[in-house]
Amino acid sequence: MALDQSQATAPGTLGRPPVRVPEFFAPARLLAGLWRYLPLVLLALAWEAATRLGVISPAELPALDKVGSAWWGLLAGGDLGDNTFISLSRAVAGLAAAIALGVPLGVMMAWSKPVRTVFNPIVQAFYPMPKSALIPVVVLWLGFGSASKILMIFIGCMLPITLSAFNGARGTDQVLIWSARSLGASRLATLTQVVLPGALPEILAGIRTAIAFAFVLLVSTELIVARHGLGYMIGWLGDGGVYDAMFAVVLTVAALGFLADRSFLLLMKRVLRWRE
Repeated sequence: MALDQSQATAPGTLGRPPVRVPEFFAPARLLAGLWRYLPLVLLALAWEAATRLGVISPAELPALDKVGSAWWGLLAGGDLGDNTFISLSRAVAGLAAAIALGVPLGVMMAWSKPVRTVFNPIVQAFYPMPKSALIPVVVLWLGFGSASKILMIFIGCMLPITLSAFNGARGTDQVLIWSARSLGASRLATLTQVVLPGALPEILAGIRTAIAFAFVLLVSTELIVARHGLGYMIGWLGDGGVYDAMFAVVLTVAALGFLADRSFLLLMKRVLRWRE
């Protein structure tokens, strides 16, 4: 029996599910994304106009095409790739250590009074202190290698993560905790199945803040005391007057931080989808 027009399918597609376009690439989503980042486009246009019209001297703010050419030269020469790998390795190591220690410490501070009594004054005292003040001390202890940078990132990132985990665990609805205990849940089960899920949004928000701190501390330490890394490149190129290449590295750091933040935000939305 012949198929009618509504049942006809293209050759080789019979029985296959229809191809679905990922939601990210839907026209509405793309248009919303372009509109959201329109200020960045306008900023780039203003930069280019300021240099082309002579509002700002090209010696102080190179044109974007010159910055792009310098960026490609650094990438092709291998300097940008090598130093980016070194810097990101330091940032990931320090941030991972901060998450591994900061989250359990913050939760235990909220869950255990003895732990809170011991560690809360230390965290509260070090949190408002400018972390850059510790750079000479850390360099004196660990030298100019990667260890000093990783330790600085670890210290700067652990404190906001610890406080976020503490606030999230302390803010867990007491009714949920009482309900779990009344149903026979042990203290450990209540902690892992009630407190941690309730604190998860606050913990992830603290990690997102720590990601920004990681890039700030990374560039600060490499700019002052380093022989490799993106911060070192910024200082070295700036001292040499190669400003187009210096701005290329600065924009690379900004792009890496932006991508890291956006990627983690997407991860947060996926992890917290159950709350919707």
